[in-house]
Amino acid sequence: MGKALKRGMNKSKNNLFESLSRDEAINKVVKGLKNNTNRNDNIEDLITLFGLSSEELLENGASYEEVKSVSGFLND
Repeated sequence: MGKALKRGMNKSKNNLFESLSRDEAINKVVKGLKNNTNRNDNIEDLITLFGLSSEELLENGASYEEVKSVSGFLND
């Protein structure tokens, strides 16, 4: 793979979360858990990227069962 192609692929991958605050990330994760999309890669990526904890998700409206389903990715 050439340098230009590799750079282009990384550029598009890094533009997915261009301007996302921690609060917005928490809200997206909670909304995704409420919609039963907890196996969605974006939710798992957001949890690990921001180092979210179970306490933060519980305080923002996620249920215990929803948080427990992604406990392997949480920073506790």
